[in-house]
Amino acid sequence: MSRPAGSQLKLSWECVSNHYDGDTFLARLTLTNHSDAPLTGTDWALYFNTCRKIKPETVTGGVATSHVNGDLSKLTPTAEFGTLAPGETRVIEYIGIFWVIQETDAPLGFYIVYGDGSTTARAEAIGDPTIVPFVRPEQRNRSLADKVPLATPESRYADNEQLTLLPAGEVGKITPTPLEASYGNGTFVIDRDTLVVFPAELAAEAAFLRQSLKDLTGADFHGASAGKGIVLKLGKIDVAETGALAEAYTLAVNAGGVEIVGNSPAGVFNGIQSLRQLLPVAAWTNPQAVLAVPHVQVKDAPRFAYRGMHLDVGRNFSSKETVLRLLDCMALYKLNQFHFHLTDDEGWRLEIPTLPELTEIGSKRGFTIDERDNLVPCFGSGAEVEGSHGTGYYSRADFIEILKFATARHIEVVPEFDVPGHARSAIKAMNVRYERLVKAGKQAEAEQYLLADFDDASKYESVQLWHDNVICIAMEGGYNFIETVIRDVKVMYDEAGAPWTTLHTGGDEVPAGAWEGSPKCQAFMQANNLKNTRELLDYFLGRYRDILKKYNLTFGGWEEIALTHEHVNGANVHKPNPKFVNANFQPYVWNNVWGWGQEDFAYQLANAGYKVVLCNVTNLYFDLAYEKDPKEPGYYWGGFINTRKAYEFCPLDIYTTATLNLFGHDLGDSLKDKARLTAEGTKNVIGLQGELWAENARSSARVEHLAMPRIIALGERAWAKDPGWTFIADKAARDAKMDADWNQFANRLGQRELARLDGFLGGYGYRVPVPGAKLEGGKLYANLESPGLTLRYTTDGSEPTAASSAYTGPVAVSGTVTIAAFTSTNRRGRAVQVGA
Repeated sequence: MSRPAGSQLKLSWECVSNHYDGDTFLARLTLTNHSDAPLTGTDWALYFNTCRKIKPETVTGGVATSHVNGDLSKLTPTAEFGTLAPGETRVIEYIGIFWVIQETDAPLGFYIVYGDGSTTARAEAIGDPTIVPFVRPEQRNRSLADKVPLATPESRYADNEQLTLLPAGEVGKITPTPLEASYGNGTFVIDRDTLVVFPAELAAEAAFLRQSLKDLTGADFHGASAGKGIVLKLGKIDVAETGALAEAYTLAVNAGGVEIVGNSPAGVFNGIQSLRQLLPVAAWTNPQAVLAVPHVQVKDAPRFAYRGMHLDVGRNFSSKETVLRLLDCMALYKLNQFHFHLTDDEGWRLEIPTLPELTEIGSKRGFTIDERDNLVPCFGSGAEVEGSHGTGYYSRADFIEILKFATARHIEVVPEFDVPGHARSAIKAMNVRYERLVKAGKQAEAEQYLLADFDDASKYESVQLWHDNVICIAMEGGYNFIETVIRDVKVMYDEAGAPWTTLHTGGDEVPAGAWEGSPKCQAFMQANNLKNTRELLDYFLGRYRDILKKYNLTFGGWEEIALTHEHVNGANVHKPNPKFVNANFQPYVWNNVWGWGQEDFAYQLANAGYKVVLCNVTNLYFDLAYEKDPKEPGYYWGGFINTRKAYEFCPLDIYTTATLNLFGHDLGDSLKDKARLTAEGTKNVIGLQGELWAENARSSARVEHLAMPRIIALGERAWAKDPGWTFIADKAARDAKMDADWNQFANRLGQRELARLDGFLGGYGYRVPVPGAKLEGGKLYANLESPGLTLRYTTDGSEPTAASSAYTGPVAVSGTVTIAAFTSTNRRGRAVQVGA
């Protein structure tokens, strides 16, 4: 019987209302049959990914819904469905939990499976639905209590109204801001005859500099061990205000040439980044044979030793090239730690030679009957395995190349292999290994790396809706697995000549109920006098610590590795776990959502003696949407995180800029009893890190949009000295100082850094800011959060192009105005409209 191909079925999706019944929304899915064949029968199912659970009893349209696992759900026809004839449309409505206010909340990656549930089932890709625009308040707000304003052209204009375009001479030339910089009146000219002079121990740094100069001039630069030109040296530099004296440097440019002196090769490398930023910005897009560098004296060192950026490639895969481009950006802004989130429930991304199944199965997503060849689709990755953003891994050679690339830029790679939760890709891969070896009669070998208790009847659901993503920590297979992965990875680090000091173990979001129905766990607990699964988890952490000791590795992990909890008045209260204070544990603390009551976890842990990395969601989660606009990609569960939020982060007093909760309500005095850093706790804050999770990073373009320019603000806050806002008691005076500092930084972005990125690496795809605009008295008023970019507009309803009129000040207009920002290479940002 002929049936519609997936490509002949079209879907549209609409949020009808978020103001439905408490924390629920009403959505409408419209299915149209564009084929010549009817859609009939009851043996088919529509599969899709959604981040919002659906209430099964609410579904209309002759279909039923069921949750498969994770974010994968399906719709199946009931007896009432009947036939969807050629050209016919069927409307399906449902109620979901929470709310949907952005396009990235929509269900994605639809495919139809014929013969669903049978061994002969086949899938046909449909793709993403057309998303009906969010235009009404009940579509754009989470609930009636949502006071966070929608971003509009008018609201953006008001937000940017305090910004002014500064004269070029008043805009900072080096980012992050150095401790000391004194500029003279002259310039030194770099051309192809300029020598790069260096000792043997700085050969790698000199090679990097010479290549950088070649990129901007097209010429080869010669190296020498003596002479004048650009001189690289090691020396002694005293800087009191630094968390990493080894990274200190001085940079001197005068008529006699350039001299960079560092306390270490890393310090010299930092000086090279500052020199690169002093080179003419225009040369980054159009190489120049001669580069004029202003005379300057710089003395500089970082505020924090740990200055990190995190990239998740487990949820969606990022190519090696995307990773290398991100590392290059990190180096330019003096970030020195790359947290590489290589595994998660939805994907294992690194070849482990001893355990090839991890990538043979765990790196692939697509339609599957039994998950023996690949994992199920997630985050809209769809039915097809090949070519999907859910499929991919780094070969051993790829990873070694990444390590060498990072090491050459003085960036340490901190790999993450997430256990005991977030481990589904590993569990499924090891299940396949087990079955293969059992069939071959090798029972002992099959159990060597087994991660699952097949008799486990535990009932749990993880934050990401998985029911089978936690390894059995009572079996030796888990510990064999961990050590084998570490051993194989250590060989790669050694071959790359890369330092490896920290392994990030994950350790987060183990769902309540895990292990409680596992016979193996219960027997193990009884045999070892462990009273509950919390004590079982501590046992696991202790065993893991002992493994890491053998490899001289710091035990990194999300905050849960260092927290315990107890019941107080019927509620769970988290506290620092005293068992691991002196166990070389390094918690990365993210959970400070304003209004959730856990805002001070990082300070509690630092005060207790843990070395802490701040990853605060309210300022440093770069996968979250820049603003509340349905078109802006990204989640918003921790707030809307624009570049200014990252810039205004106060690491040692996060309460300085805390005013509103997640829904825009005043926090009042709710933070008054939260922990503040003690003098000892302050010493234990070793740095900060930006996070880029990948649920919505479905392409390299999306990664770059989410990363930049927020990474530049991260670099500023991790490197530059404390701006002093916290110490200004008067709120009006504090706000005025913050506004003035932001104006300087915003001009640095608009006039220098974004233009540099336009040419960097062939053009880095940063988010081009969306204009602010309003019509008043028949005139167009417009502005931008990064003064220096060009605004262009039309009045005939067409989209602006590089040939459209440039906005230079208030201008008389009529009708509807469409306006957008353009970069120095005429890449256009998102256009907005004002007027009728």
